[in-house]
Amino acid sequence: MDLLIIDDEENLLKLLSLNLKKEGRNIVSCQDAATGLAEFKKQTYDIVLCDIGLPDMDGLELLTRLQEIHSSCPIIMITAHGSIETALTAMKRGAYDYIQKPFEPEEIEFVIERALRETKLQADYDRLKREISAEYNFSNILGSAPSMKKLFERMKKAASTKSTVLITGESGTGKELIAKAIHFNSERKSKAFVIVDCGAIPSNLLESELFGHIKGAFTGANSDKKGLCEEADQGTLFLDEIGELPLDLQTKLLRLLQENTIRRVGDTKAIRLDIRIIAATNRKLEEEIAEKRFREDLFYRLNVVPLRSPPLRERKEDIPLLAQHFIKKYAKEYKRNVEKISPAVLNRLMSFEWPGNIRQLENVIEQMLVMSESKVLELDVLPPPLSSAQSIDIPQIPETEWDLKQALAKVQSYTEEYMIRRAMEKTKNNKTKAAELLGISRRSLIYKTQEYKIEDIAEAD
Repeated sequence: MDLLIIDDEENLLKLLSLNLKKEGRNIVSCQDAATGLAEFKKQTYDIVLCDIGLPDMDGLELLTRLQEIHSSCPIIMITAHGSIETALTAMKRGAYDYIQKPFEPEEIEFVIERALRETKLQADYDRLKREISAEYNFSNILGSAPSMKKLFERMKKAASTKSTVLITGESGTGKELIAKAIHFNSERKSKAFVIVDCGAIPSNLLESELFGHIKGAFTGANSDKKGLCEEADQGTLFLDEIGELPLDLQTKLLRLLQENTIRRVGDTKAIRLDIRIIAATNRKLEEEIAEKRFREDLFYRLNVVPLRSPPLRERKEDIPLLAQHFIKKYAKEYKRNVEKISPAVLNRLMSFEWPGNIRQLENVIEQMLVMSESKVLELDVLPPPLSSAQSIDIPQIPETEWDLKQALAKVQSYTEEYMIRRAMEKTKNNKTKAAELLGISRRSLIYKTQEYKIEDIAEAD
């Protein structure tokens, strides 16, 4: 905890620093408002003790200046006997409380502890309010494809337990959203949901970030520090990209899963925790195990409830629903009067393979909406690589047409052309391999490409 004391009485500063000194508490003292302001700008403080009667600035003005820098930091005013009215005015302006001189050390310690406790409660309330307002529930994960229905069923079962969950799937398939939905539909929903990106934190800092450290554990460890595991106590710890976790930390994570305990860096004392762990990866952990990059025993501890987030190419029937959702989202965010996408654009979206999955689709819709000047997103605002892709029109059967043979012929032609284009894209225009994929002869493939006027395929191999 970091405490800033601003008072022009040197003896009082020394007395406060001595009496308020505790393990894990960092105290900085300043004798004037200018120095105090400069120090307050340099780092984030958990609490401030500030004298109302400073020589270089009125106490109320200093209060205002401090609040402009960090509005949520509790500020306790120190006042002389004749300044009670000013202290009350300061509280009306946002000061947490005031202490009247002379005071006992126990009195000011009580006010500090109360301020810290209430600030934490307020922070927890604000966090919960933000998280609940985001409505991380199952209905937020859009999809009606069979693979998604199966996923929803398994997610609901996972949410009703405290078992460890391992979510696998390609990048951009919504693994974090799945983890949040499980947490916020579980008994732990009122507790913390802590995210750790195992691939984003440097390996030399990851152990301290996860498990915390004690004072003196290494150079720069000036005080005890809680790790993210402790922050997630009684809540959920989401380990994203678990496949990136170094082997030495995999051993310590295994201890947490087996014994529900951790040790801070440099400490010999075990800390017992109650954490629900959800891990996610886009790697094939079985292959990582074979290559000795991932512990097999850790994999089995994590893989209690396995969930697979399917790639978008396996659930293309969900593309119209997802696209409309993103249109609504970004139309509101950018204040654009965009309502839908054209059939031609939808056709292009449906024929694309989406290597970046839902994240890529969302990015495409956002780009189109930014560039569009009409209510309907058309092909002219479609970004690469979709803008240069070849597409075919989905056959339209007029309501007045009842000839079944003609309708089937249209659908057959569409399917043939679509599958040929898809096969040629997959094989990079290799006719022999494409014909093998399609189960037809090379001669038939060449004939069909000429029939459907598929450019550059007859010449390519």
